[in-house]
Amino acid sequence: MEQLHYDKTRRFLHECLTMNHEQYNQFLPEVEALVQQHVGDKVYFRGLIELSNICVKDCYYCGIRRTNSTAHRYQLSLDDVMSAVDISYDQHYGSIVIQAGERCDKAFVDYISSILKEIKQKYDGKLGVTLSLGEQSKATLQKWFELGAHRYLLRIETSNRELYRKWHPNNCLHDYDKRIETLRTLREVGYQVGTGVLIGGPSQTVEDLVEDLLFFQSIDVDMIGMGPFISHPNTPFYNKNETNEDLKSRYTLALRMISALRWLMPNINIAAATSLQAIDPMGREMAVKAGANIIMPNVTPKQSRVDYQLYPNKPCVDEEAWECKGCLDARLSMVDKSVGYNEWGDSPHFFERL
Repeated sequence: MEQLHYDKTRRFLHECLTMNHEQYNQFLPEVEALVQQHVGDKVYFRGLIELSNICVKDCYYCGIRRTNSTAHRYQLSLDDVMSAVDISYDQHYGSIVIQAGERCDKAFVDYISSILKEIKQKYDGKLGVTLSLGEQSKATLQKWFELGAHRYLLRIETSNRELYRKWHPNNCLHDYDKRIETLRTLREVGYQVGTGVLIGGPSQTVEDLVEDLLFFQSIDVDMIGMGPFISHPNTPFYNKNETNEDLKSRYTLALRMISALRWLMPNINIAAATSLQAIDPMGREMAVKAGANIIMPNVTPKQSRVDYQLYPNKPCVDEEAWECKGCLDARLSMVDKSVGYNEWGDSPHFFERL
């Protein structure tokens, strides 16, 4: 009976990802009902701080990969970081995300610790803190948790071991099993755990994406951040023949993935990836309509934002951090959503598991 249920779930997820436009529009009211029932009608903002584009990894799809010699490397000062935190607080975002290229050297670990101490001293309990800083030791993750970080996003990019090997160099810095083990460690420490995948990457099939969705369920995640693959010109996966139709196809598939995941795991947090807006100006708003409930306005200082280029055509690089709020408010009203200002907007799934 259990196997039968699993097979039926897999078949339905496959149907979700391959629906035509009319079928998908008929499915959306069911998705919206699940959103209302399990996470409510609010969208929560996370002020995104892109701390540094220095990275030890060399992932074949990523614009800040270590061997991209054209990237202008930077690391924000503590003053710049705290200025971005202040903007998030003043804009009533409720939470921040600190994201960076992957490093685990002592200087970097200590710097993150000093940032968390500063945030805790100034805004103790007033701002939720999410980290997205790659694989770290259990001791480091425990330390950051005790200093006030309580959510952690570690994208797996693909749950298919063979695809993971194709998308990364075959060395100890790009170890599938270590990635999985770190996700388990995050749960042990006590974080709300997030992961995510690329959608429409090289050699990836719809069945691979179905397995990704089932993987999210199997590891019992609290939050997801996933978006369409957009090839970067300074990576091995650059496709100079990539067309707008290719991008639109991945964009459509990404929206289907959000809706399918909302159906599968109705009480988790799902982010509307900024990469969607790189393909369609209304991409993030359409992701909210598809079932997402988290948006991350960029509060990185304007002069550094252009250097954090995971993919080309990144939106909002020319805007000041304070300009995002009014724009997003207006956009979300177009899809009948309000913003949960001054709220952490934690994952209901996390608390229902406790």
